[in-house]
Amino acid sequence: MTSLHTLIFYATPEHDCSYLEDQHATTMFVDPRAHVDNQLYTQLSQLGFRRSGSHYYRPHCQNCNACIPARVPVTDFKPNRSQKRCLNRNSECTVITRRPDYREEHYRLYERYITIRHSDGDMFPPSREQYESFLTSATGTTLFVEFWHGGCLMAVSVVDELQDGLSAIYTFFDPDLEHLSPGVYSVLWAIEETQRRKKPYLYLGYWIKTCPKMSYKIKYRPIELLVKEQWLRI
Repeated sequence: MTSLHTLIFYATPEHDCSYLEDQHATTMFVDPRAHVDNQLYTQLSQLGFRRSGSHYYRPHCQNCNACIPARVPVTDFKPNRSQKRCLNRNSECTVITRRPDYREEHYRLYERYITIRHSDGDMFPPSREQYESFLTSATGTTLFVEFWHGGCLMAVSVVDELQDGLSAIYTFFDPDLEHLSPGVYSVLWAIEETQRRKKPYLYLGYWIKTCPKMSYKIKYRPIELLVKEQWLRI
C-alpha cells in the first residue's frame, strides 16, 4: 500500500511559468504509477499538492516562492459586502451535482470559456482530449457541480472531497454571465457545502500575489496560507 513515506517524486525540467511572465518554473509530481487513495490525497493536499487529471503536483522552483497554497477555514468564514451581494444576485440559482462523466454540454461551455477568457493561456486551444484528461479523470470522490441561472447553465465547478474538506479543482462559466460573478459564487457555494459536510477546509489551490488570475483568493477571509510547511492564518 502506498503511503506518504514510500512515495517517489519527480521534478520536471525548467519550463515557462504559467502564471508569471518572464519566469521559469519547475514542478514536482507524484510518481504516476503510485496508488493515491483519499487518505493519501488528503495528506498531499495538506502539504500543498494539487490534482490535475490523474497527476498530483506542486511547484518546486529554485528561485521563486510566489505560488502559496491557500485554504479557507470554513467554520470561521464571513462573507464580505461584495460577496454578500454576489449571493443575493444568485439567490435563485439552481445547483445540481453530478458524477464526473463527460457531458457534451459541459465541454461546450468549457470550450467557449477557454477561447474567450484564456486564449493566452496554456490550455488554449481547448480540445475534448485535453478537457477529459484534465477534468474527467476523477478520484472516486469528484463531483461536477452545475450552476443554473434563469434556465441557462451558468457555470460548472469541479470539486474533490477530501477527508478534511473539499478541494476546488477548476471552474468554468458562460462569459456572457460574468456580471453574475459565477466564479465567486462557485467558491461561496463550495464554502457552504464544506460547512454542510461538517469538514474544516476548502482548498483553493495557489495564491499568487502578483498574478490577477490567482490573487483573488485572498478575499475569502479568514484564509490560511502554507508558508515554510506551516499553515498560517491571516
